[in-house]
Amino acid sequence: MPIEFAKYHGLGNDFILIDNRHSSEPAITPEQAVDLCDRHFGIGADGVIFALPGQNDTDYTMRIFNSDGSEPEMCGNGIRCLAKFIADLEGSEAKTQYRIHTLAGVITPELRSDGQVKVDMGVPRLLAAEIPTTLAAADAKAIDVPIEVADKSWSVTCVSMGNPHCITFVEDVAAIALETVGPQFEHNKAFPQRTNTEFIEVVRSDYVKMRVWERGAGVTLACGTGACAAVVAGVLVGKCDRVTAVELPGGVLEIEWAEVSGRIYMTGPAQRVFTGCISD
Repeated sequence: MPIEFAKYHGLGNDFILIDNRHSSEPAITPEQAVDLCDRHFGIGADGVIFALPGQNDTDYTMRIFNSDGSEPEMCGNGIRCLAKFIADLEGSEAKTQYRIHTLAGVITPELRSDGQVKVDMGVPRLLAAEIPTTLAAADAKAIDVPIEVADKSWSVTCVSMGNPHCITFVEDVAAIALETVGPQFEHNKAFPQRTNTEFIEVVRSDYVKMRVWERGAGVTLACGTGACAAVVAGVLVGKCDRVTAVELPGGVLEIEWAEVSGRIYMTGPAQRVFTGCISD
């Protein structure tokens, strides 16, 4: 049976969006998602996102298959794209804010009048057991701790935004050989569920440059949860302000870590590229 889809991107982090409101199970398998994400023989994307019926008093449920077929808990750029996709599906009935159930908890994106999407990403989790990582005791935080990767000692801070992140600050982010170093971080034994890895160059305390190796997707042009985790790490080690712009290869995200509530807010674009139909 043919399946209609729409292609969206958030700062070049691109996704295939599928209207899955008719079923609580994704319309395609992880193996099919791998084929669709192939940039030469498929549609081409960093992942496939499904808009499923809501649960537990939410408007919708979000599920994602990465380009390697794995399923992450959440995706920051992806949920902005999902919010735009839902609004496009609903048309005149569209709301400006949605409560979306994810494997990382309930996330609330807000579609702003300027075309940007602001997302309440919740409270970052910092205990080693929550990330998870073995770089600190289970009930301790892994902040500015050493790890040996690619025959080098790195100082890293670990943060969970519902998915695991390992952040390291470097002098020149452009000099990092992501394709070589990224997989070694992702599969390091210190991260039992693998990890996303962010390399951060501090330009000013309120402006940083970031490159990312995403768990299950590799090098991407942007990572929303990674940008959030990077600012949290920057605040924890005294390098970043609580409101910081994060420049990624695909563009800039505005990140705020609210001091009173402890919640993270991410603001950035999401854009539809084209629509199509997947045939049998």
